Amino acid sequence: MLRRAIIVLAGALALLLGGHSLLPDLNRFTPIVESLLPWLGLGVPVLLIGALFSRSWQAVAAVMLPALVWAVMFGPDLLRTPPGGTSDLSVATLNVGVVNSSSGRAVRAVAKGRDLFAAQELTPGGPAAKELDQIFPHKVQVSTIGLWSRYPIVEQRRVDIGLAWTRALRAVVKTPKGKLTVYVMHLASARPGATARRDETLSHARRLIDRDPSEHLLLLGDLNTATTDRQRSGLVPPLTDAQQEAGGGFGFTWPSSFPITRPDHILYRGLTATSAGVEEATGSDHRAAVATLRLN
Repeated sequence: MLRRAIIVLAGALALLLGGHSLLPDLNRFTPIVESLLPWLGLGVPVLLIGALFSRSWQAVAAVMLPALVWAVMFGPDLLRTPPGGTSDLSVATLNVGVVNSSSGRAVRAVAKGRDLFAAQELTPGGPAAKELDQIFPHKVQVSTIGLWSRYPIVEQRRVDIGLAWTRALRAVVKTPKGKLTVYVMHLASARPGATARRDETLSHARRLIDRDPSEHLLLLGDLNTATTDRQRSGLVPPLTDAQQEAGGGFGFTWPSSFPITRPDHILYRGLTATSAGVEEATGSDHRAAVATLRLN
């Protein structure tokens, strides 16, 4: 019985990993499962222990199937090394936490040495905004989101992503290598059984990107969409993910105490990522996504 159970479970795990994109929506629970997809690999050692107890080589062989599928899917993320090379910009994005009284301290360490810093869940006039005002000479802030820049911001406007209040902006930054269009967004939340609003804001974001003729474009923010979530395919492509191109590991950013998924992203076109990673931000329930990029 144990041998049969191990073989069946191993086959099911392999199918779930390799065929997750074929799963039905299941009342919008599927995107949540996909957000945790890399963690399904923990089932492999559990099944392997069971297979060893069963003393069946067939069970051990069956467990190798999901192990192989997981390795093909996620092995490159763990083995990737940053391409390096010259960079023109150092950027970061952080959800500072709306009830975080330590948000000033959270942004201080992350913002040091950056050229661009995007923040979400800002409290107007709160400690995070005040701290960033002291670090950067240029900024644009709309409601609970903002962009701080070392370089002049020559254009700015709020943009609609289908929410009742503004949680997205578009700015044009004049860098030494040319103009760069920057979007900062905080998309609607995604919870088990409740991802419809998030999906709508993703569609709004895609339409904005498609209509924007900018040669160099950067999207920073809390998109509430994991790297492995099928809905993110609406943005990647046409945009490229800095963590997937130049980061080592999965780059999980939430929750900060023990990150299990990555809702915070640095996406772009017309640029090349030279490095990417994650940094702790004291007091926030998110970690910061960071990257260095080169304008093409």
